[in-house]
Amino acid sequence: MMSSLLRLVKYGWQHFWRNKWLSLATLFIIVLALIVFEMLIVFSVITKTGLEILKDKIDISVYFKVATPESEILKIKKSIEELSEVDKVEYVSKEKALEIFKEKHKNDPTIIQALEELEENPLSSLINIKAKDPTFYSIIAGKLDNNDWRPLIEKITYTQNKVVIERLGKIVDIGNKLGLILTILLSISAILVTFNTVSLAIYSAREEIGIMRLVGAPNYFITGPYIVEGIIYGLLAAIISMLIFWPVAYWASPYLKFLLSNLDLRVYLLENFFKLLGYQILFGVGLGVVSSNFAIRKYLKI
Repeated sequence: MMSSLLRLVKYGWQHFWRNKWLSLATLFIIVLALIVFEMLIVFSVITKTGLEILKDKIDISVYFKVATPESEILKIKKSIEELSEVDKVEYVSKEKALEIFKEKHKNDPTIIQALEELEENPLSSLINIKAKDPTFYSIIAGKLDNNDWRPLIEKITYTQNKVVIERLGKIVDIGNKLGLILTILLSISAILVTFNTVSLAIYSAREEIGIMRLVGAPNYFITGPYIVEGIIYGLLAAIISMLIFWPVAYWASPYLKFLLSNLDLRVYLLENFFKLLGYQILFGVGLGVVSSNFAIRKYLKI
């Protein structure tokens, strides 16, 4: 059994080198498909991290009228916390709001001087509301607008990040679809090129195959080398694509970390090395074996 397997691997390798230029072209197409596949995985990780960061910055700010007593605001805060859509509510007193405002504009002497000349705190108390899911903000805003508390509220605002995240979500969705389409197109190209390569190998060995059939060679012995050839394409393409993609990803990691502080691409790649390599090998070998099978079924009638 082992000797038969080694013989199949040997013949498969010989088939691979018999048409080496065509084999290299086939390998190149599969490598491209695998690189796009890797890019799609990393793009998904990057966009997921970016969306999580933006989602964390989205909230609803409810500003109360200056005359609203703190006790009433705290009652409203407690009622909002009981809403099923709400994750967290933060109360910011007038004094805290003034402190934050001063810290934010500490380098602007005009504003600081204007505040000092005022006899009282011009800022009002507010509460910041975090929803369990970004889709809940419109529901929460609607409940705030149609409530008995509305006369005590000066204004209700969404942060501008809500618009950003909605637009980013659409861009991410389009990017994922385009990446998937490109991967599918390259995969089809890889299957077609590999199919033609294996078909040519079968055609060039037609006399040898005929003799093997005459002497009663089993089907697996005839088809095995071509399946092995497809596996060789997939394995080599997976290794080459990793060797090309990983240095580029390592180089880009510091720039991505500058944009997304929560994401360290180097750490992600190292932690998921075997998983990513497994995906690449499965995808690459799958392309090679599927295309080889098509060629075998079409030309060998087995």
